[in-house]
Amino acid sequence: MVSNPDMKTALLIVCLLVLVTFVVPRTHARADDGSQGLLVYVGTYTNAKSKGIYAYRLDSKTGALTSVGLVAEAANPSFLVAHPSGKFLYSANETGGQAGGGVSAYAIDAKSGSLSLLNQQPSGGSGPCHLALDRDGRYLFVANYNGGSISAFPLENDGRLGASSAFVQHIGSSVNPGRQKGPHAHGVYPDLTNRYLVVADLGLDRLLVYKFDKEKGTLTPNDPPFASVKPGAGPRHFAFSADGRHGFVINELNSTLTGFTFDQATGVLKELQTVSTLPADWTGNNSTAEVAVHPSLPVLYGSNRGHDSIHVWKLDPKTGQLTSLAVQSTQGKTPRNFAIDPSGQYLFAANQQSDSIVVFKIDNKTGMLQPTGTVLEVGAPVCVTFAPAPAGS
Repeated sequence: MVSNPDMKTALLIVCLLVLVTFVVPRTHARADDGSQGLLVYVGTYTNAKSKGIYAYRLDSKTGALTSVGLVAEAANPSFLVAHPSGKFLYSANETGGQAGGGVSAYAIDAKSGSLSLLNQQPSGGSGPCHLALDRDGRYLFVANYNGGSISAFPLENDGRLGASSAFVQHIGSSVNPGRQKGPHAHGVYPDLTNRYLVVADLGLDRLLVYKFDKEKGTLTPNDPPFASVKPGAGPRHFAFSADGRHGFVINELNSTLTGFTFDQATGVLKELQTVSTLPADWTGNNSTAEVAVHPSLPVLYGSNRGHDSIHVWKLDPKTGQLTSLAVQSTQGKTPRNFAIDPSGQYLFAANQQSDSIVVFKIDNKTGMLQPTGTVLEVGAPVCVTFAPAPAGS
């Protein structure tokens, strides 16, 4: 038994130190400590508050975020996609004019999160707004909104962008005189078989389907070449279900979401259901933006700009039918984009006009959203993407 008061005090201090060291969670880590975790990259519209691409490091176990800061100065890096190897990041530089826009390739420093520019290529049209990698990580697809066109680029072994292997110019219009006088390719989506590319064109009210030759990098129209949505709907972004047998397009102009079956053998889309993205009592202005399927739960999410919310639907995996669960405020203005981390635990809502990214915890059973209290201050955020740590790093 310890009877000396000084020794009792000393033992008490030691016990408290042990308790603090091993029990109290660590909520922040140094950005350069080399710890493994997800790098979170944010694309922006550059202005007085933003200079390009910003990064954070996410601890998926605790949800702790550490700011890395500005990692690349660039003009309007409005959409980003990370290579599955975790070694490279690609950016659409959403610029207009006769010269059109561009796409940029960066090497990722896994330890610091910093980016090094590898090279750039012209996107083939004005206003490149969306990027996607094919399922093998060998090609980059680009949608040019203002130009109404799409392009494909082979990726070199060192991550650089090769010369364009495919370019397709869309032609036509639809019923909205202010937004649909011409084609506006808004999103590019390879299917799970890597044999087809689905393109949402807001100006045409169509989901165009192309056959993708993964050896040559070419794109040819499927038969039939497209599926239509309601005139004036304005298809914006698209998401495949986990098994690839259903697809969902969020329609920007009439605030709806349309579900389809997708035949993986033929590439044919057939409409199933169209639902509103808004509560029944909403009468204000609104346009939609992003849509995503949870990586492991039968839940789908879509964002509203105006109502400033994310609609949550239950997804029937067998039928593809949607049932509304909730409409969650994004606690900011104009959620142009949101992204779910690969573990399916967190949703990052990028509120463009309030210069903020609000982080939500996703219930692992219901898919419902709960604000974590974490708000990241970023000027005009318009895209969030995640880059895993490269193998062996």
